[in-house]
Amino acid sequence: MIRPLRAAVDRVRLRKQPIPLRLALAERIDQLNPAHWDAVTEHRGLLCSRAYHRMLERVRPANLDPRYAMVYRDERPIAALSFQWLAISGDRLRREQPASGLRKATSKLTQSMIERVSARVLMIGNQLSYGSHGISIVPQEQAAQDVWHAIAEAAYRIRRAEKHSGSTDFILIKDLLQGELQQSRILHDLGYRALATEPNMVLKLSPRWTCYEDYLTALSAKYRKNVRSRVLKPVEQAGIVVEHATDVESIKQRVQALYLAVHDNADIRPVTLNADYWPALAAVGGERVRFAVLRRDSELLGFVVTLLDDADTAIGYHIGFDREAALQYPLYLRLLQQTIEDSIALTAKSLSLGRTALEPKAVLGAKPEPLNIWVRHRQPVLNKLLRGVIGSIEHDEAPERNPFSATAVIED
Repeated sequence: MIRPLRAAVDRVRLRKQPIPLRLALAERIDQLNPAHWDAVTEHRGLLCSRAYHRMLERVRPANLDPRYAMVYRDERPIAALSFQWLAISGDRLRREQPASGLRKATSKLTQSMIERVSARVLMIGNQLSYGSHGISIVPQEQAAQDVWHAIAEAAYRIRRAEKHSGSTDFILIKDLLQGELQQSRILHDLGYRALATEPNMVLKLSPRWTCYEDYLTALSAKYRKNVRSRVLKPVEQAGIVVEHATDVESIKQRVQALYLAVHDNADIRPVTLNADYWPALAAVGGERVRFAVLRRDSELLGFVVTLLDDADTAIGYHIGFDREAALQYPLYLRLLQQTIEDSIALTAKSLSLGRTALEPKAVLGAKPEPLNIWVRHRQPVLNKLLRGVIGSIEHDEAPERNPFSATAVIED
């Protein structure tokens, strides 16, 4: 009895203890010292760059508002943080599947309750990506507990400074790899609770693959035949061609419609992008962004954006397609294949495909990469209740698939 009580007292003291580091907070990325931000994020990718954040500020979703922080040790910048305020309403949360009878009535009641939900979340990370794109720490400081303490302190100060705008229901830190979860263990003592989410599906790209045909050759005969006969051939026979858009501005309205066709069908839709986002992303990415489209005659039927984040990692970033045409042709699977081709062309070593549609991505050869979040509720009592809630949350497990031949060499 005494030991748990003493541990609880120690945790309270830790939360009230001043950090030995300095913080600089900002509402916009250009309000921070640009040289300091660049020095800390130089080992990271495009999604941590000032140019990307500046672009997102200009064309961000209506319910997303960015904030930033820098952490200093002895006047030396050691961490750069990007936050997002998210206002999430019930109409963006999970929709119940069609039902009948008593189940239908219960479903309607549940959905009615969900639609009345309203939450204000302060997130460290990027709602538009999978992975830890909200925290950049210089390599020699990544395991320092006072740095992670400072990250929690920065979130606390932003929350308190903007209390007049409304209370904060949750603080969320996403998406940490297993090693990052261990490095940030002090967050548990600061009132945060860890939660494993659906994994990010990652396809390792062999350095021997210099073109898409090399990837197909690495597949076993069964899988290679399946790709050619069930994905590539039906699309080609339908007169649908793959092109790379160079003038995204001219097609942004059609791209937006294709994006919404997929987005509006999702169970959870925290944010919705707007049409101006697409040319802005293409412009900020430059040669690091491939904007592939599926075209039949003059009609666009689908698109996929592949982004080279850092020197090693490509991201299958955004996708959209005509749902009616997809009932006849394997548009989604064809777009997934295109992300592989474009990632190889970008000389990436791995392709991040996100945490949805686990089965078709496993068939490509992608493997699950565990991701975790830290979450904290502003009310201490409700924060304690999160322990039980978090422990009961289930998520889909990625299926095991190995489409490659026994002689294929993926990693040298």
